[in-house]
Parts: sequence; structure tokens; C-alpha cells
Amino acid sequence: MKKLSSVLLVDDDSTNNFLNELLFQSLGVTDRLLVAENGNQALDLIENTAGPDEPALILLDVNMPGMNGIQFLEAYKRLPQAQRSATVVIMLTTTMDARDLARLEELNIAGLVSKPLTKEKIEHILQLHFQR
Repeated sequence: MKKLSSVLLVDDDSTNNFLNELLFQSLGVTDRLLVAENGNQALDLIENTAGPDEPALILLDVNMPGMNGIQFLEAYKRLPQAQRSATVVIMLTTTMDARDLARLEELNIAGLVSKPLTKEKIEHILQLHFQR
């Protein structure tokens, strides 16, 4: 499988980010791993990353201070279609409120994965969305 252009991890937990970075590095999925600790940082990264370096995959935590995952998705949805079309967004969560689940259905995410990320979960995401 071809490596992904880049992967964006969005989570306010620095330990989760560190462990997820190690996991992605060990799997060799991408050479470019971006990390944001909230939705605002993630939007800034996306808006300042154009062309072939745009994230092919965004792994997004739901519950974060500041701009949470749902608020990020609402803002992300307003970006130009060309900027969003090649990106797969997967929500990461430990628990989900029924209202959040209903809202996520409207925001067109590619999937929902429970934390913690594992090799098997990443491989499943890759097979499902990036197998060519």
C-alpha cells in the first residue's frame, strides 16, 4: 500500500498523541504526521497545508477543550470542497452521548473508532478507506 501523504492527529491528551505517533511510526503509514491539541490548531494546520501535503486521514477526538471535535467538523465543513475531498475523517472517542452521535451522522464522518488506537484499528481504517 502506498504511504499516506500525511495524517493529522487531533487530541488534547498529549500522552495519547505521543503513543499514537509511536504507533503510526512503527507501522510506516506516513512520513508526515501532524498533531494538534484542539480543533482550532487542527484548522490552522489544514488551512496552512496545501496540495500533496494535505492530510489524507484525520483522527479526531470528540471531547476537547476550546473547539471540540464536533465544532471542528462544523468549521471544517465550510472549507472549500477541493480542500476536503481527499481527506477521510475518523472520530476517536471513549464514550459517546446520543446527541453527539446524532450530530456526527449529519456531519458526514467516515467512521467512529473507540480509543485507544491499536495496530488492528489502524489497519482496518487503511483497508476500508485507502485500499486501491
